[in-house]
Amino acid sequence: MRHNKKRGMKLGTDASHTKAMKKSLIRALFENDRIKTLDQRAKAIRPDVDKVITWAKKGDIASRRLAIAKVGDKELVREVFEKAAQGMWADRNGGYTRIMKLGPRKGDAAEVVIMELVTEPVSPKAAPKVTKVEAAPVEEPKTEETAE
Repeated sequence: MRHNKKRGMKLGTDASHTKAMKKSLIRALFENDRIKTLDQRAKAIRPDVDKVITWAKKGDIASRRLAIAKVGDKELVREVFEKAAQGMWADRNGGYTRIMKLGPRKGDAAEVVIMELVTEPVSPKAAPKVTKVEAAPVEEPKTEETAE
């Protein structure tokens, strides 16, 4: 039984307000590619943004309907699906957002962050170049037998 067990992050509001706030933040992020918000709110919407982009990469009608339900704006979902079809996130397997901390807010010291969509391609981690060094000739220590 699930007596009084809440699922997910409540963010200090009731469930309907949390749902509306998340939908609004997701919509703002896709419209502007970058938003300034609180740390906990950014961490709460990150999985939803990643799901929408994954659906956009898939590109079928069922994924489009799921994305419209999550974002709440048909035209915005169409733009996201077009970006994904053009290959904006083609080389990425997740990690579509970046969170950069700005510091505490003046009034209540809440952590403020900038959340943005990552657009640059993934660069493969290059292994450090190792150059082979030739060994120097080893001199034998001189002993009484070799000294003569």
